[in-house]
Amino acid sequence: MSLTFTLDPAVTPALRDGILDLWADVSNAGGSVGFVPPVTAGDIRPELVKHFVAMAEGRTRLLAGLDESGTVAATAFFGFNTHRLMTHWVWLYTVMVHPRHQGKGYGRDLLAAAEDAARGFDGIDAIRLTCRGGNGLERFYGSCGYKEVGRVPGAIRVAPDDYRDDVFMLLPLG
Repeated sequence: MSLTFTLDPAVTPALRDGILDLWADVSNAGGSVGFVPPVTAGDIRPELVKHFVAMAEGRTRLLAGLDESGTVAATAFFGFNTHRLMTHWVWLYTVMVHPRHQGKGYGRDLLAAAEDAARGFDGIDAIRLTCRGGNGLERFYGSCGYKEVGRVPGAIRVAPDDYRDDVFMLLPLG
């Protein structure tokens, strides 16, 4: 079985709640998506609202992956640059696959769908993303074609004595 990916799905209560549940489950499983456990959907809701506002303003687009039951199982958000010298690449962020789907190749499928979507955006030459060091994410993204292009040591604090590198990755589309 595979996921069905949709770029710019209609934002319905089911989609909203599905993303909140996904984000909480990924975070609570130790995923590096902006929170540290424990979190609830209520903790995440303000951040998702910011994503939806950016979508309504045309600054962000959503790629959602649904499993065979129609449940949100994966997401990635595209953030468009507004600086005139950086409009040729997009940010990919909040890249998530539900923990129950880990190990099925859905992460690779999500990144391939994101690459396909980005190739359809006018004037976009590359995708950039950041990941939290210390979890092996650089290796995963590297195996999907991304190259590490920068690193800020200790830029992410996940606990009082736990600092992680902020790793910058790039996927040229040319």
